[in-house]
Amino acid sequence: MTKGIQQTTSSERRALPEPFIFEPNLDRRKVIARIWESVALIAILLGIGMLLTLLVRVFLDGLPYLRPQLFTEFPSRFPDKAGLRSALQGSIWLMVLTALISFPLGVGAGIYLEEFAPKNVVTRFIEINVANLAGVPSIIYGLLGLGLFVRGLGLGRSLIAGVLTMTLVILPVIIVSTREALRAVPTSIREAALALGASRWEMVRDHVLVYSMGGILTGMILALSRGIGETAPLITIGALTYIAFDLRGPLDIFTVLPIQIFNWVSMPQEAFHRLAASGIIVLLAVLLSMNALAIWLRNRLQKRW
Repeated sequence: MTKGIQQTTSSERRALPEPFIFEPNLDRRKVIARIWESVALIAILLGIGMLLTLLVRVFLDGLPYLRPQLFTEFPSRFPDKAGLRSALQGSIWLMVLTALISFPLGVGAGIYLEEFAPKNVVTRFIEINVANLAGVPSIIYGLLGLGLFVRGLGLGRSLIAGVLTMTLVILPVIIVSTREALRAVPTSIREAALALGASRWEMVRDHVLVYSMGGILTGMILALSRGIGETAPLITIGALTYIAFDLRGPLDIFTVLPIQIFNWVSMPQEAFHRLAASGIIVLLAVLLSMNALAIWLRNRLQKRW
């Protein structure tokens, strides 16, 4: 019996593979690393170069048309009299109302799914669909807004229909970013709050939200940055390209900067193309101003908490 055990052991030893010998090949590995580093650097430089080329072209074409009349005049058939007054008002109204509606809905949904929802098949199904909705083309939301808000609820081609449609566009992004920000908070903070007698909601309100608010506001900034440049869903629900009056309320018809820029680009006259370039500069200025305001608010809240 001992002989059989010895034979089995010796046969198992013979079946073992040969020991792996590590060969450093440092020179070859360093060459490969330099190649990949060069490829990554070239990719970054190409992207930055294309972006700078576009920006320089836009600024060279649009800066001469950045006159005061651009902000005080309504659109016109004559380039020297055309302005962005109605489109600028529509973009500001649209983004402010969209932020007021989408922020509490998106953050509330993210908090519920991450902190309170039971982990079952239904919750998992909702989470998968929310993640998938974040990548759906915006034109699909435009068709949904056309059928639900414009025709179903009878809101017509009003600003509130555009606000609700844009809320659908950015809401999945806010929910996903909120959940990621909540996940980044260490579990020990939750356990410490609960151990000291805090309720589930007090733990979320006074501790988890405090530490995750920076990430939540960052997701809100990215979502609004996407929303301010959207054109397809607003064209689908019937936003106009020519409005010659001031926007008075959420039930008025409206237009926005991307639609006005699109309308000027489609004109055959070269002057309208330069006006479109000036509109792009204004759109970038509005976008950067909104982002700067949100970043300032985020940093102030982080310092306060």
